[in-house]
Amino acid sequence: MDRNVLHILKERGFIYQMTDEEELEKILKESNITCYVGFDATADSLHVGSLVPIMALAHMQRGGHRPIALLGGGTTMVGDPSGKTEMRQMLTVDQIRAFGESIKKQFSRYLSFEEDRALLLNNADWLLPLNYIEFLRDIGRHFSVNRMLAAESYKQRLETGLSFIEFNYMLLQSYDFYVLARDYDCLLQMGGQDQWGNIVAGADLTRRLLGKQVYGMTFPLLMTAAGEKFGKSAGNAVWLDPGLTLPYDFYQYWRNVDDADVEKCLGLFTFLPMDEVKRLPRENINRAKEILAFEATCITHGEEEAVAAYTAAAGQFGLTDPNGKVRTSSAIIKVNLKREANIPTLELPSARLNEGVWIVKLLVEAGLCGSNGEARRLITQGGAYLNDAVIDSADMTVKEKHLREGALLLRAGKKRYKRVVFV
Repeated sequence: MDRNVLHILKERGFIYQMTDEEELEKILKESNITCYVGFDATADSLHVGSLVPIMALAHMQRGGHRPIALLGGGTTMVGDPSGKTEMRQMLTVDQIRAFGESIKKQFSRYLSFEEDRALLLNNADWLLPLNYIEFLRDIGRHFSVNRMLAAESYKQRLETGLSFIEFNYMLLQSYDFYVLARDYDCLLQMGGQDQWGNIVAGADLTRRLLGKQVYGMTFPLLMTAAGEKFGKSAGNAVWLDPGLTLPYDFYQYWRNVDDADVEKCLGLFTFLPMDEVKRLPRENINRAKEILAFEATCITHGEEEAVAAYTAAAGQFGLTDPNGKVRTSSAIIKVNLKREANIPTLELPSARLNEGVWIVKLLVEAGLCGSNGEARRLITQGGAYLNDAVIDSADMTVKEKHLREGALLLRAGKKRYKRVVFV
């Protein structure tokens, strides 16, 4: 049997439960479908915990299917009780709208919305105009309170207290599935394993109202080897917004995952082939962590930020090369990651080192500054580096003693690098 996206998701560790697996597998193999995941707007950024459903949508799109990222502008008004021991903080309409606008921008890093290859929708468009009495008569009558209370998300809350407003959440999420199936021919809802009851209820409602078979899939709740939820660093959330979690800190989060979690993370949070996912941790665990951190940062923040974070980490902590040796912080980065952009290199005559090269002129020749004046200002402001050390004088002369492994590493600011070799 040919591999389809369902096999890919299984192999990479995305799937916890499915409804009617055989039928869904057949449909995914024979046709391109529309699928969706909902994201409530409870903060002004998504975090690492949201990456599993986002990456699943990305794999669906790569497999030729159309993903819908559904912003929960309406459901956030109610608050999802799933996975919570107490009622979520009630947000104002303005807060939810502002959070939603911030989150919208993040999806385009993972999905292509060109030519309707993916859709970004907001359930506020159909939930907020609902008439409550009509909704109860048309939708609420299809729900059994006994079955709702049997759902794991509600059972866990009955001991600590479940508010009536939260009790309505399942109806609203089910209505989302119905609307998306009706208006966008959406056949598959995906979400975390705590969403199973809501997804099954939505599939049942859609069948009742449309006579249409739709499907559900959940992802496992990810725990670290230490028994903590993924996406926390020193007790704080690791955000996808670079203004909340710097790309360097984002890189370091992945670089510091437990050895036992590396293969799982490579499968879920990168697009590396599975043979590499399985092979890398066995060959060199630290090297595998560097590749995980680089790939995850590249997907979320772009290649330039990933290279900058990788290089900065190498300068601070040393770099593990493919042979397992750790280079010192003063070494020049020469490792060629398979998916990492090589640092641009400038070649100069070795004879110039005999007399020395003025650092200002070298920054200009390397293309890091447009003029001597700009180079002087960069040095004065502390933004110029030689071999990851701040250049503290514009009068400095670079000589052979400054070479590290036969080269120099120049840096302007956080992101712009040039390797200089003398031949």
